[in-house]
Amino acid sequence: MLTPWEDRYSFRTKRMGSSVIRELLKITQKPEIISFAGGLPAPEVFPLEEFQRACSVVLKEQGAQALQYGTTEGFLALREMIAENIARYAIEISPDNIMITSGSQQALDLIGRLFINRGDRILVESPTYLGALQAWNAYGAEYVSVSMDEDGMETDKLEKALRSGVKFIYVLPNFQNPTGATLSLERRHNLIKFADNYGVPIVEDDPYGQLRYEGNHIRTILDLDSEFHKRNGDIYSGNVIYMSTYSKLLAPGLRVAWVIAPQEVIRKLVNAKQAADLHTATLNQFIAHEIGKTGFIDRHVHTIRKTYMERREIMLETMTEYFPAEVSWTHPKGGMFLWGIMPENLDAAEVLKVAIERNVAFVPGFAFHPNGGGNNTMRLNFSFCDPDAIREGIHRLGTVLKEQIARK
Repeated sequence: MLTPWEDRYSFRTKRMGSSVIRELLKITQKPEIISFAGGLPAPEVFPLEEFQRACSVVLKEQGAQALQYGTTEGFLALREMIAENIARYAIEISPDNIMITSGSQQALDLIGRLFINRGDRILVESPTYLGALQAWNAYGAEYVSVSMDEDGMETDKLEKALRSGVKFIYVLPNFQNPTGATLSLERRHNLIKFADNYGVPIVEDDPYGQLRYEGNHIRTILDLDSEFHKRNGDIYSGNVIYMSTYSKLLAPGLRVAWVIAPQEVIRKLVNAKQAADLHTATLNQFIAHEIGKTGFIDRHVHTIRKTYMERREIMLETMTEYFPAEVSWTHPKGGMFLWGIMPENLDAAEVLKVAIERNVAFVPGFAFHPNGGGNNTMRLNFSFCDPDAIREGIHRLGTVLKEQIARK
């Protein structure tokens, strides 16, 4: 029987669905479950004392302004600080190239609102970030997917995909969610050249770029594209929309992220954001600026790297000890995730049901594949659980995997 609401929802709601991860988090709230499912930072690294200091200073010195409405573009001093940080990579960015958003997820939604018409094709990695698919499904996006390996998107397959006619390319080049893979420098150059040849913009999602635990920093696609389109003295007007966030560097509850793009794109995004929420929370922006202007974030990121690197090492070592030989996995050089690949005759969703009975959880990989596939894969988060929980959880999961393989 139809409820009074059933025939009143818009057509776009038919493409909306609940996130597999969000539904899993409801289950994994139980204290007895060791969860590798959520993409959660470790609460132990949240800089509580620095937040207390910053809140006190902001309310004491700028309280009236911090509690007032703000501009849609975002707090100017915060945008200036972000522009100065970006300038370290020799990119000429003005605060007018920057808009502050309520988390990166809002940036994804606004990009969808700005660019996607029903039926438009978006080129993505496969697998790719589930949150982007959720944001853009509502606007009627279709997806052209390009496979990945340990060096990220296989750019030798890009040209064929681009010939199908795509609106933009979406890529997570650093320690990708969900696989942990990093796009190599050579492939970044290839991506920029193909995108330029076909006149297709690139959306670069970079929440994990500073969370590198080994190897050398690789220049962002924004940085490389700025050099590719360089005109002396010009403010950035290239082919990339870049996104990043304070969620992984300070705390996700702050909900402060930013978009960098050519100024004409920022103006359109500002119009879209005005209709969404007027502006990102003013107080939160002031707090982020107060913390950032002291150089604290550059110091604090070393603590985060040390903590996560230890947890990554423990997870990798414990998987080697307890996982069956038929299962393989990625070895990320940073970020928060790794990717497990089971034998093809195993279904990760079925394995998860048994795993939850044993009080351990992960995310089945099919959710990250926009055009199907990945049924035998899983995403594991190593940043949230402490070392003892990682050891015990991987032990439990390894036992489940051995049993499931033997049963098959």
